[in-house]
Amino acid sequence: MSHTNVLILSDDTEFARSVVTRWQSERRVPEITVTTSDLWRAQTAANYNLVIIGPLHASKPSAILSSLNSYPATAAIYVSNEGPAESLLAAENPHALFLPREDGWISSLILIATEALRRSEAVTRAQRAERLGIESHRHASLGRYMLEMRPSVNNALTSVLGNADLLLLEPEKVSADCHDQIRTIQTMALRLNEIMQRFSSLAAEMRSNEKESQAETGSRLRVVGTKI
Repeated sequence: MSHTNVLILSDDTEFARSVVTRWQSERRVPEITVTTSDLWRAQTAANYNLVIIGPLHASKPSAILSSLNSYPATAAIYVSNEGPAESLLAAENPHALFLPREDGWISSLILIATEALRRSEAVTRAQRAERLGIESHRHASLGRYMLEMRPSVNNALTSVLGNADLLLLEPEKVSADCHDQIRTIQTMALRLNEIMQRFSSLAAEMRSNEKESQAETGSRLRVVGTKI
């Protein structure tokens, strides 16, 4: 939980101090920031995995909770006294979890907050894995396209090189400037041809490694089956 960030938002300094002191007795402690409603900016919510809201000035809870609804990736826990006003706020802000400030509330808060942070980490890992999967699929598609186009590219390069070589064999038929440009075309075509050859070698090596891996896996399965 070392990479999780928690914001404690309260106008009651004793509330914030109590939560921080209690959390520091745990085995894992996230990065904790403390602020007040006067310094609160809704945009900062995106920088935190969890916002814990304690006692605020009378006019602030509704606006702050409403602003947090725009950041579903940030969990929110509101610690408050039970009452009609809190019930109405809870109904208007389903994204936030309301925790009554009763006996043992701070232990319940740490327990719930820890679970919320674990869930946030799991979601972050899943999103990262999804992005990597999409990127890998894109690269694989690009690789397949290059393999499919390789013969056409090689044919085009062969044609370019052949014509460049023919022109260079008769330098008297072209001007000096053209001769230099044809030489440049030939050099670039040779470089592209070298790149395509390296790509072909890499593709062949990857296929060979894949076959070896499949053969090794099959061998292991046969050995296990024999032992059983």
